[in-house]
Amino acid sequence: MRPVNFDDAESYEPDEGWRRVSIAGSDQFSFEWFEKPTGHSSPLHDHENEQVCICLRGELTVATEGDSVTLGQYDSVLLESNEPHRVENTGNELAVGLDVFAPGRSFDFWTDREDE
Repeated sequence: MRPVNFDDAESYEPDEGWRRVSIAGSDQFSFEWFEKPTGHSSPLHDHENEQVCICLRGELTVATEGDSVTLGQYDSVLLESNEPHRVENTGNELAVGLDVFAPGRSFDFWTDREDE
């Protein structure tokens, strides 16, 4: 067993106010809790990992090159491997979500990323 205390978990901010926290996971799958301020959007990006994005609080709009969906509390969406997408807080309050990645990934995806 490998417990992770939320307050002691590895965390970082790819952008100001966009906080991500690494929850217990493995090389096969990983969980990242996140919060996004109103109006914040990740850049359009893709990765080899399949991703499930779950909205825990607020409103998140997930957009791909050809579609978009707005998630309310407890709604989720599956993003396929290498599917370009962005996630934006389109609500009026801080949004909180959980991303699940398979296979698992580290924070290196954002911390070592060069701006495109």
